[in-house]
Amino acid sequence: MEHKPLPGHIAAALAGAGGATDSAGQPWAGRSLSGDDAKIHNFEDDDGAADAGYRAALAALAAGTGDEAAVVASLATARVFVPILARLAEEGDAMAGQEGNDHHGGELHGDKQADMALVTLQAPDGRTALPVFTSADALAAWHAEARPVAVYAARAALSAVAEGAELLVLDPGSAATFVVRRPAVWALARQHGWTPSYSDAAVAEAVATAAAGLPALRRVEIQPGGGVASAQAGGGQLPGGGAGPELRMVLYLEDGLDAAAVQSLVAGLNDALARNETFAERVDSIDIKLQRAAP
Repeated sequence: MEHKPLPGHIAAALAGAGGATDSAGQPWAGRSLSGDDAKIHNFEDDDGAADAGYRAALAALAAGTGDEAAVVASLATARVFVPILARLAEEGDAMAGQEGNDHHGGELHGDKQADMALVTLQAPDGRTALPVFTSADALAAWHAEARPVAVYAARAALSAVAEGAELLVLDPGSAATFVVRRPAVWALARQHGWTPSYSDAAVAEAVATAAAGLPALRRVEIQPGGGVASAQAGGGQLPGGGAGPELRMVLYLEDGLDAAAVQSLVAGLNDALARNETFAERVDSIDIKLQRAAP
């Protein structure tokens, strides 16, 4: 699908997020993340433990009494930690890349300066993901040199959008990793509720409308996709928090179609769905299963 520009409310939130000061009224100007400034800030008396609501929602999901939507909803008021890493930049590098050696034959060298960089990861499908951590211990175990910046999860979601990241990965490398996929990231950034696409009546309606123009397609069922579940440390599996595909479309086709006809039908369905704004905004990724319709 084509890359869509950010909705105006997200762009506005990014432009004004935080204002000139943080939540404690301290100016951002001149802020450093070195020395004492590297300490957990903005949350007084924060012991660095994972949010109790998130832990409860994740435990309910693992026990089969909760769902993905409840886990994402618990993040709406949860504090998380975003990892920041020091990065060395050398003055003169850009000039050396353009000019090569100086006229005396020596290489150009400059002073090395440290700045801070937000960490992003690459998901297996090539998309950019922003790692966030529910506890200070989880972040320290992941990268001992990363410095924790405490923010609400909604602010982390805004940061993900700003960085072009489509996924939030909670506690990567830990015993329980949970991926917040693109539609849920955007909902969290807007502080809206989120319904998984496989349970979303509006998505089901969009799929039915697209299928209505294809007579050889008798009906379509939507189900959780093959990538909704997530593998956990120790070989277990969590029934949610996977990177996707999140939506499975089961296409029931009339009998007698050859390969070319099936390919044309699927292409027509994809084209119709790509033009549907609801589907494009609320669905992260899909897999398709073909079935023969009962006579």
